[in-house]
Amino acid sequence: MKEQQGSNRLSPGIIAAITAAVIAVGGGIAFFASKPDNNISKNPPNNPPVQIPVPALSQPPASTNQLTAEQKAEVFWLQDTGSGFKLVPQTVQVKALGKSPNDVLEGAFQQLLAGPTESSETTTIPQGTKLLGVKAASDGVHVNLSEEFESGGGSSSMMGRVGQVVYTATAVDKNAKVYIEVNGKPLETLGGEGLELEQPLTRESFNKNYSL
Repeated sequence: MKEQQGSNRLSPGIIAAITAAVIAVGGGIAFFASKPDNNISKNPPNNPPVQIPVPALSQPPASTNQLTAEQKAEVFWLQDTGSGFKLVPQTVQVKALGKSPNDVLEGAFQQLLAGPTESSETTTIPQGTKLLGVKAASDGVHVNLSEEFESGGGSSSMMGRVGQVVYTATAVDKNAKVYIEVNGKPLETLGGEGLELEQPLTRESFNKNYSL
């Protein structure tokens, strides 16, 4: 009977082995429980929202009116000298879309036909005369006027208005030749007295052949 009870007891070596195993397992569990998980962030970073730049809208192209610039031009009036008349220039600002001679000449003639602004200056171009066209070409400057240009006045008035046209047309190029037209046809005679015009006209030929 005593022998059976002795056989059921565990030996001290086995008990020591079991105890060591339990301690090892417990230590491992404690180690893994205390180790932080690098893959899980307890406090995720508060990232600011991403700002996406919006491209600025391109400016619309400038209108034709905005591109309109002012250019200097010369128009010629008649001034009384007591014994006759002389042609005198006036520098004016004209609106032109570009710097071409045609744009400047058109602006100058529009002001010439509108009449002088100074009391000391006069014009013999009949009121109501319209500019039908002006063009600086390779052979000279072509000025096309309405039929009112031929109306009224004697020889002095006729020569005066021709001189105004010739000198204003040659303000850009003083040596240019001038062709005067009325309703698109070359002007050969002017007025009731039949003033003959030898075209093309220049400043030199006008001063030589026509006296104011």
